[in-house]
Amino acid sequence: MENVRFWETVTCVIIEKHKKKQGKKMKILAFDTSSTALSVALLEDEKLVAESTVTVKKNHSISLMPTIDFLVAQAGWQPSDLERIVVAQGPGSYTGLRVAVATAKTLAYALDIDLVGVSSLQALTNLSVVGVVIPIMDARRNNVYVGFYENGQALVPDCHAAFVDVLEQAKTFEKVTFVGEVANFVDQIKESLPEATILSSLPSAQLIGRLGLSLPSVDVDAFVPYYLKRVEAEENWLKTHEETNRDNYIKRV
Repeated sequence: MENVRFWETVTCVIIEKHKKKQGKKMKILAFDTSSTALSVALLEDEKLVAESTVTVKKNHSISLMPTIDFLVAQAGWQPSDLERIVVAQGPGSYTGLRVAVATAKTLAYALDIDLVGVSSLQALTNLSVVGVVIPIMDARRNNVYVGFYENGQALVPDCHAAFVDVLEQAKTFEKVTFVGEVANFVDQIKESLPEATILSSLPSAQLIGRLGLSLPSVDVDAFVPYYLKRVEAEENWLKTHEETNRDNYIKRV
């Protein structure tokens, strides 16, 4: 079975209940498709085994499984070796999040292994800096998905916000570093916070895997993307239609 592709072997290992061997390092598959970048990593506990990050704009639904297949083959692993799937749960691209979550759920269910979700924004903070790190993802029309992190911990929940409000919040901290999709916001940051550090960064599946190592696994069936905001077409429709079950609306997949 050495040359059989990953997705062709998944059905073969469904019947094999995964058993973690005492004292062995946990083998983790981590990935992020929440932005234009595609990042996939294999880890043994916190040790990186293989990683691929592709920034070419391409349909993640086409690229994700072949990338996983390639890395697993390069590492000399079999699907049955995996013990945990860690995926960027959101926020981010609606299509990208659906691709990631659907793939993660399918693999976790088929291989009968743990599934863990982590923040897509936290996956942008893979750097050592002093002060508050503010990861942002462009949500169009001068809005962003944003988080505020210090020493790897979220100071407030990730949210969708107008960038002008983010700048006001950032002013309350002594030292801040903006990371992530910063290109469209550099001028505003420099004008409002001339002392702030600005670093463009890509999602890191390696960091996602490390973050997910110690987190509790979730119910695979109940796992959904963390959108934070409805798509514009849905918001426009709701302006003229009465919505039912508002609290659960954005959790639908």
